[in-house]
Amino acid sequence: MAQVNVHQTKTQFGYRRHPDQDRPGQSPAEHPVVVVGAGPVGLSLAIDLAQRGQSVVLLDDADRIGEGSRAICFSKRSLEYWDRLGVGDRMVEKGVVWSVGRIFHGESQLYQFNLLPEDGHKRPAFINLQQYYAEAYLVDRISDLPEVDLRWRNKVTALEQRNDSVALTIETPEGAYRLHAQYVVACDGARSSLRQMVGAEFAGQVFEDQFLIADVKMTAEFPTERWFWFDPPFHAGRSALLHRQPDDVWRIDLQLNRYADPVVEKKPENVRPRIARMLGHDKFEFEWISLYKFQCRRMDRFIHGRVIFAGDSAHQVSPFGARGANSGLEDAENLSWKLDRVLRGTSPASLLESYHAERSMAADENIRESTRSTDFMAPNSHQEARLRKAVLSLAKETEFGKRMVNGGRLSVPCSYDTPLSSPDADMWGAGPRPGCSMLDAPVATSAGEQIYLTDAFRKGGTDFTLLSFSNGMQLGVPEGVKDIRIGGEGGLADPSGLVARRYDADAGAAYLLRPDGYVAARFRHPTRETIAAALSRAEGLN
Repeated sequence: MAQVNVHQTKTQFGYRRHPDQDRPGQSPAEHPVVVVGAGPVGLSLAIDLAQRGQSVVLLDDADRIGEGSRAICFSKRSLEYWDRLGVGDRMVEKGVVWSVGRIFHGESQLYQFNLLPEDGHKRPAFINLQQYYAEAYLVDRISDLPEVDLRWRNKVTALEQRNDSVALTIETPEGAYRLHAQYVVACDGARSSLRQMVGAEFAGQVFEDQFLIADVKMTAEFPTERWFWFDPPFHAGRSALLHRQPDDVWRIDLQLNRYADPVVEKKPENVRPRIARMLGHDKFEFEWISLYKFQCRRMDRFIHGRVIFAGDSAHQVSPFGARGANSGLEDAENLSWKLDRVLRGTSPASLLESYHAERSMAADENIRESTRSTDFMAPNSHQEARLRKAVLSLAKETEFGKRMVNGGRLSVPCSYDTPLSSPDADMWGAGPRPGCSMLDAPVATSAGEQIYLTDAFRKGGTDFTLLSFSNGMQLGVPEGVKDIRIGGEGGLADPSGLVARRYDADAGAAYLLRPDGYVAARFRHPTRETIAAALSRAEGLN
C-alpha cells in the first residue's frame, strides 16, 4: 500500500542478540511455537498462548511499532478477546466508543443505524483506535509475560518443513542463525514472505477503483458516529467516509478514479484541497496519507504442514466493514486454544484442521460481504451503476430500499458449521446455537459485585466452561471444565433476567462453551454423559 507519513511519532525498539544465535548451526535451539509478525494478530496470539503456559518466540523484521493509523475499527468481539488478554480496559479507555452510523446520498440522510441498540453489554459495538496504540499496548502486555520472547529485527529468510518440526533461517543485523519449532504461525501480513516460502497461492479479486485515506488532526464538532456518503456535493460521483479517532484525529476515505496516479494523488498538496472541500475549511494537519485498492483474496488452505497462517497472511478484504483486523483477531482466538491442546497432547493434531475449516469459512463470509460492499460502492458496469442508482432512490422512501444500501456492512462474528459442535437435541426458540459466540449480560456475584458474564468467563481460566442455569440439583461437571452457575446457592444472580432471556434458558438448562467463547453444545436437560460426549467432540477426540 503506497503511503507517506507526516508528523508521525515512532515507537522504536532496539535489536538484542539472543543466545540462540550462539548455538552451533548443527544444533539449533528448539521451541514449541514461533510466531512471525508482531502486528495485532501475532501479538495477541503470542499473549494468548503465553497465558496458557506455552513458550513463544515472536519474530518481527522491523524495530518499531507499525507506522500510520491503518486499522482503526475494533469490534465488541475483539474487545472481549482483549479483555481475556489483559488489555481490554486500556484499549477502551483510549479509544473512541461508537455504535451509530449514518448513510447519506448527496446532501440527504438516507437512514441511520445502531449496532448495539440494547443495553446490558460490557463492551461497546466498536471503538476507533489507531493501530499503533493497539500494538503498543499489546507490546507492553508482553513485557509482563516471560513466556514470550519478542525479537525485533529478526527476519525469516528460509523455511524447511520436517516430519516433526519446521527449520527456520533468520537474518539479523549480526548475521543469520537457525532455530527449530514444532509449529510456526505466519502473521506476517498480506505480503507474507512465509506464504511464498511454502508455495501457496493467494487467489481472489483485486478491484480497480482506488481509495484515498487521510488521517487529519483538527478540532471538529462532528458527533462520534460513522458517516458514509454516496455522491456527496464535495466529492461528486464518488463515495466518502468520515470517522473519529482519539487525539482529535479524523479518518477520511475518498473514492478516486481507477486511473488516478497514486504518486500524484498521495501528495499532501493535492490531498489538502479535497479535504478542504469536504470540511469547508483547511484548518487541519495531516497525520497519515495512503492510497489503496480493494482486495478480496485468501489462501486455499490456512495450514501447510506445520506452518499455520492467520490474519492478512491468510486472507484479505477491503477495509470498509472493519473485517480485516477483527477477523485476524478471531483467527488468533480460534487457533490459540487448539494449538495449546495439541502441544500438551490432550487433543490430536487433527484438531488443528478445525482451525482451517472454521476460519476459512469465516474468510469466505467476509470476502462475500466485502465484495458485495465494493460492488455497490464502486460499480464495475453500467448495469451495476443503474442498479445502485435505483436502490439509492428507493431508499429515500422505503425500508426495503434502505436494507439494500451497502456502505460497508460492519463486521460480526462468524457462526461456524463445524464438526466440533454437537447438534441441538432439544427445541430452542432463541439463544446462541452451537457454533455461535457466547452472548454477554450483566450478572452479580454472591458478594453483590456487579460484573458481566464475559468477566466470569474470563476469570474462570482458559479451558472449557459449563454455563448452567440452576434448578437446585447438583450437575456433574467433567474434570477440567470450569462451572459458571446462574442462580442457586453460590451462583451468579441474573438481576435483569437478561442472561436467561438471551440464552433462552429455563432452570436446568446448560451451555458448553469452548475456550474461545463459542458454544460447543447446549442442553435443556443435561446429564453427565451428554456433557462428556459433547466435550469429547469439541476437543477433537471423536
